[in-house]
Amino acid sequence: MQGMSDEPARWTQATVYPDMWADPDDDPRNRDSSSPDGERATLLDFLTDYRITLRLKCEGLDAEQLARRSVPPSTMSLLGLLRHLAEVERDWRNWITDGDPLPKLYGKRDADFHGAVAEQSVVDSAYADLAREQAATDAAIAGFPDLGERVGKDDMAIRELMVHMIDEYARHCGHADLLRECVDGRVGQ
Repeated sequence: MQGMSDEPARWTQATVYPDMWADPDDDPRNRDSSSPDGERATLLDFLTDYRITLRLKCEGLDAEQLARRSVPPSTMSLLGLLRHLAEVERDWRNWITDGDPLPKLYGKRDADFHGAVAEQSVVDSAYADLAREQAATDAAIAGFPDLGERVGKDDMAIRELMVHMIDEYARHCGHADLLRECVDGRVGQ
């Protein structure tokens, strides 16, 4: 366990606003200055930005840094969050299907975090799993033009699914802030 003197110095790449992750011109979340029109576009915009934020928080780290449980006694790591959110994408998508649910990606409960080991193949697999599950969720959501449509065994509205996904990413991006700062000191929203 690292001592107080081992804490990494806080830093950011931003030069315009020191509390930002990157300068506005370099931030992929700031694609344009216009606000989305309509409920679907707004929800998708928020979900997309949180997905990008998670990736930004993991950017530039090696397998050991991504797998490091940097906020003890928590078992969370940035790599674990990547794996967990791939699992979340699949799990929430299962709620809006009528068929049998897809199996868990990583097995039993918390295997997404416990299996997040410092191996490049695990990192590569986590990124691939997350991209695949996000694309599948996006395709599933696109198939329902009415956000109020209730689907699946539990009669869940598509809108509710989207809000839950945004909530899940928002909470875990907060965790990622703390994990990243403890790994190498980088800060910013």
